[in-house]
Amino acid sequence: MTNAASETRKFEAEVAQVLHLVTHSLYSHKEIFLRELISNASDACDKLRFESIAHPGLVSGDGELQIHVSWDPEARTLTVRDNGIGMSRDEVVANIGTIANSGTRRFLEAMSSEQKADARLIGQFGVGFYSAFVVADRVTVLSRRADLPAGEGVRWESDGKGEYHLAQAELPERGTSVILHLKADEDEFLKGWELRSLVRKYSDHVAFPIRLPVEKDGKPTGEWETVNDASALWTKPRGEISDEDYQSFYKSLGHDFNDALAWTHNRVEGSQSFTTLLYLPAQPPFDLMMGGRDERKGLKLYIKRVFIMDAAEELLPNYLRFVRGVVDADDLPLNVSREILQHNRQLERIRAACVKRVLDLIEKLAREEPEKFATFYKAFGNTLKEGIVEDAANRERIARLLRFASTKGEGAGQTVSLDDYIGRMAVGQDTIWYITADSYAAALGSPQLEMFKAKGIEVLLMFDRVDEWMLGSFHEYAGKKLRNVAKGELPLDEAGKKQQEEASKAAEPLLRKLKELLGDRVGEVRVSARLTDSPSCLALSDYEMAPHLARLLREAGHDMPESKPTLEINPQHPLLRRVEGESDPAKAADLANLLLDQAEIAAGAQLPDPAAFVQRLNRLIAG
Repeated sequence: MTNAASETRKFEAEVAQVLHLVTHSLYSHKEIFLRELISNASDACDKLRFESIAHPGLVSGDGELQIHVSWDPEARTLTVRDNGIGMSRDEVVANIGTIANSGTRRFLEAMSSEQKADARLIGQFGVGFYSAFVVADRVTVLSRRADLPAGEGVRWESDGKGEYHLAQAELPERGTSVILHLKADEDEFLKGWELRSLVRKYSDHVAFPIRLPVEKDGKPTGEWETVNDASALWTKPRGEISDEDYQSFYKSLGHDFNDALAWTHNRVEGSQSFTTLLYLPAQPPFDLMMGGRDERKGLKLYIKRVFIMDAAEELLPNYLRFVRGVVDADDLPLNVSREILQHNRQLERIRAACVKRVLDLIEKLAREEPEKFATFYKAFGNTLKEGIVEDAANRERIARLLRFASTKGEGAGQTVSLDDYIGRMAVGQDTIWYITADSYAAALGSPQLEMFKAKGIEVLLMFDRVDEWMLGSFHEYAGKKLRNVAKGELPLDEAGKKQQEEASKAAEPLLRKLKELLGDRVGEVRVSARLTDSPSCLALSDYEMAPHLARLLREAGHDMPESKPTLEINPQHPLLRRVEGESDPAKAADLANLLLDQAEIAAGAQLPDPAAFVQRLNRLIAG
C-alpha cells in the first residue's frame, strides 16, 4: 500500500464488472441495498463486541453498539452509520477496492446468464456493499478502526465507474459511515416512513438497535428512535415467535429473498446448554456444487449471545452446508478460536445435536409434507448424497431420505425410496439392483437391463454425477446388498447356470473368432446372461469404474488407468450370426469392432477412434 495521504486508484477488474452489472442491469427489489448495508454494519458491531472481550478499552466512552440510518432531502443523501469495529486504510482497500472472494466470479456468471438480472442475488455472494450503486450515483465511506487514533480515519469515495479516491481523514469516533448520494429518481429513499418500513421488513431481527430520527411535521427533531426489534430472535420462547418472524429473521440471516422451506428451533438444557435455530432454504445458492465445498457459509456461532464467528464449519458436516442458522452456546470459552473449535468436545456434542435436528427436520418433511420434501430434494438431494461417504454414523438415516428413478417409474421425476423398493421386492430377492449412467435416458435404455426387465425385477436408475462416487461407500441398506447390474457375474439359479454353460460352450468358436478380430481392444469376450434383445454390452468387474465416470474424469484432466473392457455378446442376435458366418476377414473385422463400439457408446465410454467408427459404419451400410 502506498503511504500517500490522498490517492486515486482503479478498481480491481472483477469489482469493475460487478459495479457495471449493478449500475446497468439490476431492475427489481432495489431496496435490498438497505438490508445489505445494515447487515454489514451489524457484522461490524458483532466484531467489535467480540474483540472487546480481550480488549475492553476498544469500547470505552461509547459502549452501546448501534446503527443509525439518516437522510438529508436537500443534499439528497442517505447515511448508514455504525459504531462497530471500523476499518483501517488497508482494510478499506481490501474490502471495497478488491474482491478476494472467488465466489464473485460465479456471481458475475450468474448475473450475466440471467435474462433479467435481480438485486436479490447480491447478498448471496458477499458483494452486498456494491448494491449501494443501484440507487446512488456516488458513495462516500468514512471509517476509523476502533484501535486507531482519530487522525488515522479513512475517506473512500467513488462514482462506481472504474476508480475510487482514498484519503486520510480526521474522525473523532470509531466505526463506519456509508453515505449514498442518491440518483435523481430515487426520492422514495428520502422519506422516513419508507425507510422505517424497509428496516422492519428486512432487518427487524438485527441484534443491535437500528435508530432513525424522530420526525415532527416531516422534519427531524434531533431525537432518535429504535425501529427494529433489536433482540436475538432465537432467545425468545417459540410460542412468542410467529412464522412471519421466523421467515423475516431467515431472510436477514441468509441474504435470501425467498422464504425458508422449514426450520427447527430448540433449546437444550443440562450440563451443557445451547440453543439452535436451523433453516432449510427452498433454493440452493449458485455456488453450492461449484466450489461451494471450498467456500463454506455455515452457521453463525454465538456464545452467551456474543457473536464469535460466521461460517462456523465445525458446527455441521460438509454435506449439510446448505443449512443456515445460528447456534448460541452457554458453555464454550469466550476466547474460542477456530483451532480450539477443532478440538473441543463440547462442540462435538453441539455438532451431533445439530446433525440430528437437521435430519429430524428432513425426515419430518418426507413423512408429513411430501410436496415440500420434493422441493428440498430437487435442490439438495445430490448434496445430501455426500453424507453417505462422509458420515458413516448416520449413513442409514441419510440413505432412508434418498430418492431414485427406477425401471418401474414413469420418468426421471418419479422416484422411489430404498424402503419402497424393498417393500415391493419379489419373493426371494435379496439384492437392491441399480445401474449408473450419465443421463436418465442412457440408464433406462442400457442393454444391461434387458434380463431384469424380462424377469420383472426393478432396477434403480442412478444418473447424477455424485452417484458413482457415493456408491463406492454404499454397499448395503437394511440388510440388503446393493449391486450394479453391469458389474460382476449375475447370480443364476441351477437351471440358469446350466443354460449359461451350454450357451457358452456352443458359442466357443464365435468367442474365439471375436477375440482374434478385436485383439488388444478387449480383455475378454463371453456370452452374456444380461442380454435378451441387444447384440452386445460391456461388463465391468466389481471394483471397476463406470465408463461414463472415467470419461468425465479424463475430460477434467485426471489420469485414468487404462483397462481393457470385457465384451458380452448375445449369440442369438442376427449381428452375431452374421459375424459367425462372415468369410470376408475385412467385413468380419468391421462387424466385430462395431459390436464393441456400440457397447462402449451405450455404456457412456469414450470411443478411442470415432473417425474409424464412422468409416466402419459407412462401409457396412454401403454393403
